[in-house]
Amino acid sequence: MRGGRFVYLGLCASVGAALWASGACSATARDQQAPGEGGGGGATSASATTAEAGAGGRVESTGSWADFGGGAPAEEGPSPDEDGDGFTVEDGDCNDGDTNVNPGAVEVVIPEPDPTGAVPEPADEDCDGVIDNAPSACDRNIAPADFDAIHGAHAIDLCAKASPGDRKWGVLSAQYVRGDGSPAEPSPAVGVLDSFGPNVRPQGGTRLLVLSSGRARIAGWPGACNADSCENYGPGDAPPGFPQGPPECAPSANIHDDIALELVIRAPTNATGYEFAFKFYTFEYPEFVGEEHCFNDQFVALATPAPPGSLDGNLSFDSLGNPVSVKLSFFDVCEECPLGTDELEGTGFGLWNNAGATGWLRTRAPVTGGEELKLRFMIFDAGDERVDSTALVDGFKWIANGGTVPLETAPVEDPR
Repeated sequence: MRGGRFVYLGLCASVGAALWASGACSATARDQQAPGEGGGGGATSASATTAEAGAGGRVESTGSWADFGGGAPAEEGPSPDEDGDGFTVEDGDCNDGDTNVNPGAVEVVIPEPDPTGAVPEPADEDCDGVIDNAPSACDRNIAPADFDAIHGAHAIDLCAKASPGDRKWGVLSAQYVRGDGSPAEPSPAVGVLDSFGPNVRPQGGTRLLVLSSGRARIAGWPGACNADSCENYGPGDAPPGFPQGPPECAPSANIHDDIALELVIRAPTNATGYEFAFKFYTFEYPEFVGEEHCFNDQFVALATPAPPGSLDGNLSFDSLGNPVSVKLSFFDVCEECPLGTDELEGTGFGLWNNAGATGWLRTRAPVTGGEELKLRFMIFDAGDERVDSTALVDGFKWIANGGTVPLETAPVEDPR
């Protein structure tokens, strides 16, 4: 493992399966897989929409033992897993003395000096025969109205693909769902955009995912609401524990126009955590900020298994435990807010009614290397179908430095 600080790796590196000769790893893989082409959504052959992670399949040795005694050659026994990472040399483990190096690991790229001023020597963590594979975007040429959930994963920079029968890291499945987990019919509640107005850019790649309880469109575009309220799905069933509200509020599951991107992902074996960026807009500002309003429109990021410190599985909340809503302490974009109104310009928020937003925020959460993780990014109207809200999600990255990753949400210091 290299480096003593956080290293963030996207899932967009195009990596191939490395085939290794008996007992040792060659410097260059014999076969290099080209990235797969994603279907639908306007993807073209010029852009990779799926990137295969390292191969986890067994590769038989072609070598043999020398015959020193004149008898029949002894059979070669199973290769041991010296570092206990689940991969043997025959499986493609090119450093069986380091648990952070194997075909199920994510490549760690460290271009900057460490605290001593030295740049750690590059290594091939994923054993594909290529050192420090440069990340590449997988979200080019996805249409704004695309409703293919795997393209939604690409839009937030989750690009590597995995299968249940292998040990690769990447997305195992993707679907758009309602709050109860049932499949969602295509609607303008989902958008994949190259910006959100003239002043809000993607935080990774070339696209960002937009989820809305109204319309995930820019003002004036086809399918835009052009008002502060538009209905998509009607009443829905909230996940257990939602909507989240103050302790004095009676429990409620009254939500409307709920939409979510649900992903099942296998984490890299060397990952200790992950992060994603998001931004929340709502027409509920400023009328619904007061304490008398128990439940507000919310954006939640649900994780299964839920890490310690999460609230009913929700990862994104402020230091007071407030979920992402108009009452979030990071609500900084409005006429009298620290970030002003520039990030409302051209979005429709503030044009059709009073509105506000957060700045770009980043949630970080711990993960166990190699585990399967379900993430559901969801937004919904609370209480009724009126006065819509929208969330932007982007910039998913793995944290793979071996350190402890706390669950936290904080402003992005220098957003793009």
